Amino acid sequence: MTTTPSKTPRKKHPPKPIKAAVIAPIAAAKKGGAPNIVDARFVGGAEQLADLPAPVHSEVAFGGRSNVGKSSLMNMLLARKKLVRTSSTPGATRALNVFAADLIRADGERGPLGLVDLPGYGFAHRSKHERARWGPMIEQYLSMRPNLTRVVVVVDARRGVRDEDLELIEYLDHIGRPAAIAMTKVDKLSRAERAAVQKTYAGTAEVPLIWVSAETGEGRDALWSVLLSQRAQV
Repeated sequence: MTTTPSKTPRKKHPPKPIKAAVIAPIAAAKKGGAPNIVDARFVGGAEQLADLPAPVHSEVAFGGRSNVGKSSLMNMLLARKKLVRTSSTPGATRALNVFAADLIRADGERGPLGLVDLPGYGFAHRSKHERARWGPMIEQYLSMRPNLTRVVVVVDARRGVRDEDLELIEYLDHIGRPAAIAMTKVDKLSRAERAAVQKTYAGTAEVPLIWVSAETGEGRDALWSVLLSQRAQV
C-alpha cells in the first residue's frame, strides 16, 4: 500500500509530453532567481490538519516517493546543510514536517514562506495503521489547506516518473492545485543518460519541470522562480 491520495479515474487521453525546449524559458528567465534566505527553521511535525500553523502566509509542499532526495532538495533551496533531516531509512518521514523561511526576494520585498515535507510514498516499512492514516491526512492537506500555493513532486531522474507520481499529479490537477516536477540527482547522470531522459520527460506551462541537483545547486534559481510565482490570498 502506498500513501498517495485516493486514486481518481485516469484520464482517457492524458496530455502528451511537449518538447523540453518549451520549459527552457522558465529556467532562463528565472524571474529574479533565488531569494536571500535570512532565516530558516523547523516549526514542527503535524499528524493532522489541526496541528498545522495558522494559514496566514504562502506555503509550498514537497511530495514524492521515498528516497528521491526531498530532504536534500529542501536543504539546497534553503541554503542549509542539515535543517531538513535526511535518513538512511526510506519512508522515515511520518508527519507533515513544517519549516518556515524568512526571505528577501530579488525585488527587495521581505516576507515569510512555509515549506512542508510530506511523507514519502511507495515504501512499506511502517505499520499498516500508519500508512492507512497518511493517505487521508495528505489528501486533506492538499485539498483543504487555503494557503498552499504549489506542490512540488520530487522525482529521481535516474528512475523516472512512476505510477504513484502520475497519480499525485493527476490528483492535484483534479482539485485545481498548482504542481511542479523537480527532477533530482541529475548530477548522477552521464551526458548521454541525461539527454535520453530529457527526451522522455518535459513539463508544460501548467506543470513546469525543473532539472535540479542538491550536490551542484543546478536548478535552484529556476525552482525558486516557480515557487515564488504565486502567492496565497488569505
